Amino acid sequence: MTKEISYGQEIFRKTIHLSSLWMVVSIAFFPKWFNIALFAFLLVSTILVEYGNHRKWRLFTLTYGSLFNRILREKETQEKFHLSGAPYVTAAALMVTIIFPKIIAMTALSVMLIGDTGAALVGRKLGKHKINLGTKSIEGSIAFWLFSTVVLLFFHFIYHQPPSFLLFGFAGITGATFAEIYENRIRLDDNFSIPLVVGLFLCLSVWL
Repeated sequence: MTKEISYGQEIFRKTIHLSSLWMVVSIAFFPKWFNIALFAFLLVSTILVEYGNHRKWRLFTLTYGSLFNRILREKETQEKFHLSGAPYVTAAALMVTIIFPKIIAMTALSVMLIGDTGAALVGRKLGKHKINLGTKSIEGSIAFWLFSTVVLLFFHFIYHQPPSFLLFGFAGITGATFAEIYENRIRLDDNFSIPLVVGLFLCLSVWL
């Protein structure tokens, strides 16, 4: 039987998702070495906790499991171990911190956190026109692009980036929209693929 979480549970999931914006703040205000160490530690910890919950180790089922099992997606509750989105978010934060300049890392991570939240909530509520075998909707994908555009404009104006930042940023969020739509086909969690795509495009504004 397919497990489908309610819209209220989806809101709760995405509230937790948005809370990861603290990582963007950390990238902004703390040294690169500190953030790399912090995100690496959190990545190992979240994988350990999720594995312990999957194996039904009492400490983890009483803590993590009691809080989050009810909002896990179907693939995250199957007999075979699957990571939730949380380790991918942490891995994305670690990745962008290591390979991208600070402003690009902050923008790419924020696009993923805010754009994906907008896509999920709008798609679940208003998504009538399904695409990609019914797993995504046109309405949700448009919401992703619009929310991501707001994030891009925010960083462009607040940090006084050149026009090329916007040009390549729009290309990046467009590419990320397709990465989000075809997540199951490219076999890469969109929490990880979105900041990678956006970050690589934004780097073109520096390199070219």
